[in-house]
Amino acid sequence: MQRTSPAEPGGVLTASSSLQVRDDRTGQEYRIDIVDEAIRATELARIRSDEPDGGGLVSYDPAFMNTASCRSAITYIDGDRGILRYRGYPIEELVGRVPFLDVAYLLIHGELPDAAASSQWASEVEASSELPAEVLALVETFPADAHPMAILLSGWSALGAYRLDAKAVDDPARRAAEVPRFLGSIATLVAAVFRHRTGRPMSIPAPSGNYAERLFAAMFPERAGAADPTLTRAVDVLLTLQADHEQNCSTNAVRAVGSSRVDPYSATAAGIAALYGPLHGGANEAVIRMLHDIGSVDHVRAYVQGVERGERKLMGFGHRVYKSYDPRARIIKETAEQVFEVTGKNKLLDVALSVESIALREPYFVDRKLYPNVDFYSGLIYEAMGLPMDTYTTLFAVARMAGWVAQWLEMIQDPEQKIARPRQIYVGPAKRSLPGT
Repeated sequence: MQRTSPAEPGGVLTASSSLQVRDDRTGQEYRIDIVDEAIRATELARIRSDEPDGGGLVSYDPAFMNTASCRSAITYIDGDRGILRYRGYPIEELVGRVPFLDVAYLLIHGELPDAAASSQWASEVEASSELPAEVLALVETFPADAHPMAILLSGWSALGAYRLDAKAVDDPARRAAEVPRFLGSIATLVAAVFRHRTGRPMSIPAPSGNYAERLFAAMFPERAGAADPTLTRAVDVLLTLQADHEQNCSTNAVRAVGSSRVDPYSATAAGIAALYGPLHGGANEAVIRMLHDIGSVDHVRAYVQGVERGERKLMGFGHRVYKSYDPRARIIKETAEQVFEVTGKNKLLDVALSVESIALREPYFVDRKLYPNVDFYSGLIYEAMGLPMDTYTTLFAVARMAGWVAQWLEMIQDPEQKIARPRQIYVGPAKRSLPGT
């Protein structure tokens, strides 16, 4: 039987469905239940060969191309139709209408806060933004040219040593008390890493305003109280767009490491480490490097031809999930235009627009469904604001902390989630003996 709504999440099975499997090796037939358009991989273990040493079947799925590792009620994506929803709300309706901190509340708690809950939540996060002096001192020990993500990873891991109550991951009260500290602490730490990277003073007055305004003021203390609202709104938009994205590489890392029941700072540190990679959060940095490498509109065609020949990579295009235009990319493109009205047009914008124009009509890219993703325009905004390229991904970490916390909490409370331990297919030598034995 089918779901009540096959293309949407949340449908209810009206009757059991099953997959009938016949093993041609043995002639045996098996019935495997289908629930929520999925089969249990453990059911394959029932299918065995007649070989004495033969085990049950396993599914082989490098990089989780078509394997669901959990059931989640947080984020829904339909890559073919370009749909992204947080707890059922379309991303297009949230951006610009709901501030990031309330979006974080939605992801973590499941519902948008009313006015009283929003105010209390904001106060809790702000009150939790102070870091131990030792962690700030640790940031200052790194060379100024160290990659900010490496510093962030070290500082965040160290923070767990000062938050001993967070180790009680099975205590609901302790978990709830820790949640606002994640949002407050990550913003403070990222701002401190940014100030260290750019030679700004480490000790600054506590900034005021909403979450995006405080983050911006902590990064640029010399502009505190004078930042253009368009810029802080752009920060809020970027944070919202990057807050969660289902079971991506970093979120999977948080869930996998967290499944060992380690403290959540260590679990989310795994997320930071994964986000650091150029194929994940570091992609926006890679896009800007590519645009600088192209240099001008006159060089775009030659660069794209190099991509088609396999000599170069086109960063910021294509996505594992989206096979149409990334809905986040549309919003960021509009936001970039608003930012440039304040900062002046980024000289690389014309290059980016030319790359996009060619890629959207060239058969090589169209046939492969390579559309701009969230990273393609976000770096242009950060560069226009005056951020060095190697700091872009740290802002991504601020946004994604909301999703990581929501996903970690969901995983911790899911009775089906045992410690993550994938299977393997052994391809090494058969049993061997040492010479002379």
